Amino acid sequence: MVVGLLALASLASIIFASAAGSVELGQRDWLAALTQPDSANGQLLWRLRLPRAAAAWSVGAMLSLSGCLMQVLLRNPLADPYILGVSGGAAFFVLLGMTLGLATGFLPALAMTGALFSIVLVFGLARGSGPWSGTRLLLTGIVTAAGWAALISLLLALGSDGSIRGMLFWLMGDLSYVQLPPWSAAALLAVLGVSMGLSRSLNVLSMGESTAMLLGVPVNRLLWLIYLLASLLTATAVSIAGSIGFVGLIVPHLMRLLLGSDHRVLLPAAALFGGVFLVLSDTLARTVLAPRQLPVGVITALLGVPLFLLLLNRARLRSHGS
Repeated sequence: MVVGLLALASLASIIFASAAGSVELGQRDWLAALTQPDSANGQLLWRLRLPRAAAAWSVGAMLSLSGCLMQVLLRNPLADPYILGVSGGAAFFVLLGMTLGLATGFLPALAMTGALFSIVLVFGLARGSGPWSGTRLLLTGIVTAAGWAALISLLLALGSDGSIRGMLFWLMGDLSYVQLPPWSAAALLAVLGVSMGLSRSLNVLSMGESTAMLLGVPVNRLLWLIYLLASLLTATAVSIAGSIGFVGLIVPHLMRLLLGSDHRVLLPAAALFGGVFLVLSDTLARTVLAPRQLPVGVITALLGVPLFLLLLNRARLRSHGS
């Protein structure tokens, strides 16, 4: 029921985003543009707004689903998709490409390469010998992210004045000129399908690793699989739109608060609501100062900070009440 309503909300948010903007499309104009792609409004709809809304929904779904998986992996409600340095690797490779003057068409490939390199680096350093250690993975990811941040600061310090604006927009998350690769939708659906197949094991793992082992769950293999799935989603999202914060942190919190911790419902609900959240945030980024456009990461931060504080305060009040 809830998943169906969120699916309808996803469709409604994309329709709303395609109609809103510096050029408003009423119901009649929107329907005419939908059926006449060669008209001026049709090109605005089919070439700009619908692709951008679809990309925003896909990135939001990826980040939210990745956030759910990261929070189970690290058993930490403050974990988000960027905590293990994946976005740092992607950002460094992209900014390096901008510094070297590479064409913008190469930037998504550079972002994916940097993210995958960071995944392999953290995976190799954290695995070591002996049993799984979530603490070792977390510390390795944090240190790796700090190293990428230092390299990014170096590139910004050395970059030309003309390139710094584009670098900062990418670091804040930007959907202005995004193109959604066809394989990204396949990656999202594949990871969601695998995650749904693991949902019962994720529910058991949430009770603790010892409990999961006693109940026959292959904990070590499951944890590494979760890490790889979450990292793949994060790498794909970052390669499309840059680093967009708070989506993977806020949305899983909110869905868990409203729907509970059953991952059979939580995973698809978080993915759907994450898509809606980012589509609406991007629409606000396009329209609040139209015709100027803001990086969508600024909007998600402005919405995410007070919402996160509200959720923390509500959790504190509930704990005092119990």
